[in-house]
Amino acid sequence: MLASLLLILPLTLLLLLLLPGGQSSLPLVINTWPFKNATAAAWSALQSGGSALDAVERGCARCQMEQCDGSVGYGGSPDESGETTLDAMIMNGDTMEVGAVADLRRIKNAIGVARAVMERTDHTLLVGESASVFAENMGFIAEDLTTNKSVNIFSQWLKGNCQPNYRKNVSPDPSESCGPYKPGATVRRNERARRANTRSHDTIGMVALDRDGHMAAGTSTNGLTHKVPGRVGDSPIVGAGAYADSSAGGAAATGDGDLMMRFLPSYLAVELMRAGADPSAACETAISRIKRHYSEFFGAIVCANATGHYGAACNKASGLSQFHYMVSNSESGSPVLKSVDCF
Repeated sequence: MLASLLLILPLTLLLLLLLPGGQSSLPLVINTWPFKNATAAAWSALQSGGSALDAVERGCARCQMEQCDGSVGYGGSPDESGETTLDAMIMNGDTMEVGAVADLRRIKNAIGVARAVMERTDHTLLVGESASVFAENMGFIAEDLTTNKSVNIFSQWLKGNCQPNYRKNVSPDPSESCGPYKPGATVRRNERARRANTRSHDTIGMVALDRDGHMAAGTSTNGLTHKVPGRVGDSPIVGAGAYADSSAGGAAATGDGDLMMRFLPSYLAVELMRAGADPSAACETAISRIKRHYSEFFGAIVCANATGHYGAACNKASGLSQFHYMVSNSESGSPVLKSVDCF
């Protein structure tokens, strides 16, 4: 029997190495949206011997620097007070350590601060002004996150009577005027369908595996435009915005974080892959779980398992019938744009 096992084992390993998407596909970088330069930065980190954590940090940092789509980094998505604040998280799939920041002010490198939380504290998440003070103490430079573009977005919003906004059941009527608001009559309305569009907000979510299968995941975003000050979406929440376990897989989500975070889609997708689900199927199930309750929500997810297979899924909504994402692995050798039809 031992002889039989010795004969079978090499063949099994050989097949794993040769199968498309198997170990031969490692290392791997996959991220939401067509943020090619971010993928390239992460891939370069892996190729130069960096860790999966290094890859995720550098990839997200590139998006922050380039202000990807105005939805990542400084100078975008001003809140109701006109301020840009940042959310980010990073997760080590080997140790299950996580660092995250939310409502971060004055510091451009949100993903860097998130990693500092993970490596220089025993905490998982720091928020608001205290997170900014921590960042400054750790040597991050305090800078103004406002730009001419964000100022213009905010001023035009004020001129339009603060439309759209994220208030409900308050007075004065938030559909017609600005605050300050106070509690008002409860009004039933379908506000989510109105907000489902690809430019309202999004995030870079990234998963990276090095050649030995060590995995990391991370996110970075400046959140919803015109959000209520202090709002935190799914991006810095473990299992919602992203999740990684080197023994099973990793996932990262993008979309309507206020809804998606209620279902921990990234965690769910990883657990489904742990149980043997193909990454595409795991992504679809995670989206379906949300769709069951919010049929018109705006959102997508990318998934990769421990052997380098990957997939993605998205909910078909206004402005989102197909989702684009980036992949780089040993088969492509460089970032490649992929797409998936929404359902």
